[in-house]
Amino acid sequence: MRIVFDVSPLSHPLLGIGNYIRGSLGGLVEAADGEHEIVAFAPTSLEGPERIRAALAGLDLELRTIRLPFSHALRTAWSVSGRPAAERLLGRFDVLHFSDWMYPPQRAGVRATTIHDLVPLRHPEWVTPRTSAMHSRKYRNTAETCDLVFVNSAYTGRDVSEALGVSSDRIHVGHPAPKEAFRVAGDAADLGAPYVLTVATLEPRKNLQTLVEAHRLLGGDLLLAVAGGEGWGDQPELGGKRIRRLGFVSDEELARLYRGAAAAVYPSRFEGFGIPVLEAMACGCPVVVSAHPSLDEASGDAALRADPNDPAAIAAAIEDALGRHDELAAKGLEHVSRFSWRTVGETFLSGYEGALAR
Repeated sequence: MRIVFDVSPLSHPLLGIGNYIRGSLGGLVEAADGEHEIVAFAPTSLEGPERIRAALAGLDLELRTIRLPFSHALRTAWSVSGRPAAERLLGRFDVLHFSDWMYPPQRAGVRATTIHDLVPLRHPEWVTPRTSAMHSRKYRNTAETCDLVFVNSAYTGRDVSEALGVSSDRIHVGHPAPKEAFRVAGDAADLGAPYVLTVATLEPRKNLQTLVEAHRLLGGDLLLAVAGGEGWGDQPELGGKRIRRLGFVSDEELARLYRGAAAAVYPSRFEGFGIPVLEAMACGCPVVVSAHPSLDEASGDAALRADPNDPAAIAAAIEDALGRHDELAAKGLEHVSRFSWRTVGETFLSGYEGALAR
């Protein structure tokens, strides 16, 4: 097979979706084992090719990038207009697997995409108007044209089937995995006092204000460390003396923070899966996670769960986690061992082959 895989989002810092694209593409290359031609494709910003090349370093694939001024507007126009067909730019292919950012037209071959969550549809108040508009168009096109819809959890798969009317035979689940940087071995961060860690972009859906209120209830010397980039909307109150705002950190530094934390807390109101839950577990860190069902698969039976709207419940779960560190760390390591990017790559290949055979 000749597989064209859209990697446009890798032109930005790697957050949840970018990490899934990089990890799943790496798994696809591993599963293909040289038997299939894989082309990573991106119409991207003027700076994008260098960032994408760095993100894909070490993978055995062909990289085809197109530098575009006003790349977002041009990708949108290409998707909406329905021409030219992708074959004009890429030649013949057997599979086109596109991302959240566009839905390129094609003449033939299997048409596949990944949906990471339906937050823009279910909760438009939690995203920017641009994100809502972009994803709404993509969702419609997916339901109408895609042979395959890959999702990162069974929860998202059920949501896609219910909300978009996509039949279950078109939906395939590929659970994500943590990167290799996240492991027990290695240095641990020292913030000068015990701390709980949360990792999130500062945006309403991540629910950090409720965590701040839970942290206040705990008292004592326990710090709250917040790692993550700038977001949008109402911001959490992160100015307290016992709060350390760390900003966006590298994978290596984040792994150090997980290893040094007394616990990691993930109070998000809604996720597609929740990769940071696995990252923390892979580093041997006990985890407290929102009780929203979208996080069930990431958590398994290895995380403590709490109502994301109840600061007292989150505080109680954190206290429980602090007293059960070794037990929860062991459960987390056992749980995270079930996930691998190669398995995601095998899921992709199996889906492509099945669709081609139909």
